[in-house]
Amino acid sequence: MTTTLDFRSPVLLAAGTCGFGEEVEGVIDLSRIGGFVTKSITAEPRSGNAAPRVTEFPAGMLNSIGLANPGVERARAEVLPRVIDRFAEHTRIVVSVAGHTKEEYLNVVERLDDLEGFVAYELNLSCPNDAQRGGAPFALDHDALTLVLEGVRARTRRPLFVKLAPNDPDLASTARTAAGAGADALTLVNTLPGRVYTPDGRAAIGAGQGGVSGPALRAVGVQAVAVARGAVDLPLVGVGGVMSPADARQYFEAGASLVQMGTASFADPRAPERVARSFRPVRLEIRREAAA
Repeated sequence: MTTTLDFRSPVLLAAGTCGFGEEVEGVIDLSRIGGFVTKSITAEPRSGNAAPRVTEFPAGMLNSIGLANPGVERARAEVLPRVIDRFAEHTRIVVSVAGHTKEEYLNVVERLDDLEGFVAYELNLSCPNDAQRGGAPFALDHDALTLVLEGVRARTRRPLFVKLAPNDPDLASTARTAAGAGADALTLVNTLPGRVYTPDGRAAIGAGQGGVSGPALRAVGVQAVAVARGAVDLPLVGVGGVMSPADARQYFEAGASLVQMGTASFADPRAPERVARSFRPVRLEIRREAAA
């Protein structure tokens, strides 16, 4: 079975950085980029972490949003239908899914899968702000990763992009585990856990720990793509510190087919459009042995 996804450009907006597209349409022409990944949707509504949630440091940004989102029921009834109606004709929409348990991932996919207009799921299995209850992020636990992926794979024919962690001591093995459990593509990488203090000794963000993004993450992400390319024959999506066409080319040289931008759009909302103009359209071929 082969699914073909055509992207106007290999540049997408990363999950959590553009909301559901509506939040940025006044400053970014979404029809001029390859697409966007929605804010992660969870089974229940989430209000997010304590403020402040974002801070800058010389090499990038630290955030701890806490996956604030309306929850799957409101997303299904209101948010996604509106977003699909507004954007799907002109750009590709990938829906991000997150949760604390396998059942939460399955619930979200089951509730959303009959909606038309989005092209794939991105399973957020590596967020520093969202892990298994009482455990590590799913991406750092191969048994848990397999359970989630196999469960989701059995419930959808849509392509599954699996977002992995940068702080994985054996990323090649994790990539192979994800491929064997049903991943159609890998997104590399999520933010890296970090902490910043203010001059008076307080944690700069309300949750204390957050996710490092921006230029500080770029070399880590490029290395992760290179490692995954040596381990699996799946399409790869590079994420982390893409600020310019030259940064995107780092990921392409390492083996990525697509890149995602996030932090750059906070500093310069027009950056994704400028980077997208530097590249040709991309066709992604998703191959799997049998339909779900």
